[in-house]
Amino acid sequence: MARKRFDDSNCAVARTLNEVGDWWSLLIVLQAMYGTRRYVDFQKELGIARNILSDRLDRLVENEVLRKVDVGEHGSRFEYRLTDKGRDLFPIVIAMRQWSEKWNPCPEPGLDLRDRATGRPLRQLCVQDADGKPLTIREVQIADRNTENSPEV
Repeated sequence: MARKRFDDSNCAVARTLNEVGDWWSLLIVLQAMYGTRRYVDFQKELGIARNILSDRLDRLVENEVLRKVDVGEHGSRFEYRLTDKGRDLFPIVIAMRQWSEKWNPCPEPGLDLRDRATGRPLRQLCVQDADGKPLTIREVQIADRNTENSPEV
């Protein structure tokens, strides 16, 4: 039987994918980062089926990536807003964008993300040591918290 959830996994990546790992969920989070808040706007921007959108929004709310806010003046109208947990996905989304722009570029220019204060383009994200020196995968080792000797990546 195929495994469907990773709640009890020791792997942090698997646990992250458990909450936001399917592509619809990440695209919803991305749209929320762009400022989309209303159900109808998510549907319009993504072209997603209503049942899938409802399921993913419910799951993102349940996992505290989004919160559902009642903003109705006359009756109920809801908006979906990123939580701190959802906003913390920003570097992951940017890293995925940058990876795709390098390895799977779109023939037409995409969005140009820039620093709001300076107008300058974003720097390529990278893994850094504690002093800010960029590290490659060959310079990182997996440190098992329970043992002194750990294999290299």
